[in-house]
Amino acid sequence: MRVLIVEDSAKLADVLRRGLRKEGLAADVATRGEDALWMAAATPYDALVLDLMLPGIDGLETCRRLRSEGVWAPVLVLTARDGVGDRVSGLDAGADDYLIKPFSFPELLARLRALVRRGAPERPTVLEVGPLRLDPAARRTWHGETELKLSRREFALLELFMRRPGEVLTRLALLENAWDHAYENRSNVIDVYIGRLREKVDRPFGTRALETVRGSGYRLREDDGAGSDSGRPGATSHRRRERAARTHAGVSRARARSTRGGSRRRPR
Repeated sequence: MRVLIVEDSAKLADVLRRGLRKEGLAADVATRGEDALWMAAATPYDALVLDLMLPGIDGLETCRRLRSEGVWAPVLVLTARDGVGDRVSGLDAGADDYLIKPFSFPELLARLRALVRRGAPERPTVLEVGPLRLDPAARRTWHGETELKLSRREFALLELFMRRPGEVLTRLALLENAWDHAYENRSNVIDVYIGRLREKVDRPFGTRALETVRGSGYRLREDDGAGSDSGRPGATSHRRRERAARTHAGVSRARARSTRGGSRRRPR
């Protein structure tokens, strides 16, 4: 395991580095947030130990920039800031765990091992799918530059879609993940809320991001669905009627040509 220690106190950084190396881990030190950014981008660290009170950009901003630059290595915040608000801010900035100074070194090691076991999948703090952006911590949503006003339930439903873009979600899956057990799975509440979401997310912008997959459920397209009518109710039957009309017209023209051809023949 290779760990980046981001700590401006030379004494504490040295204690951490020596302790990690004694346990067989590789450890590097950055004393500034700016250094942590380029070091984490250049080296695939398994985890970062991050102080919040740094010179230059602080730990919160460092964490935000790491995530925005696509660095998904687990981040363990190690700080003396022990307020609930501090912990919430650190986790919402993209950190994966939070440990207060003074701390137990065996506990720090155990937390690092637990973080590394989880791996480093992408987990952005702000979700983006096509023109849609959603900030779960701030409870805000945008379509392009336009902020959307969603109810609590609409927000929860859209967040679920944006965490699984391109995936067909059944009504039951939507109920189980965005509602509690008070709702019967035969209820049409999903259809009602999908309609409300479309009125806010799609129709004002001429897009069809939320589409119906007939017989299966609903899907949030990874593009905005502009120019596609696949998700519009009645679109399939409309296309069938158009094809039937073209076929009928073609048959009529063929019959007319046949009739004209027969009228020009000479009688024997």
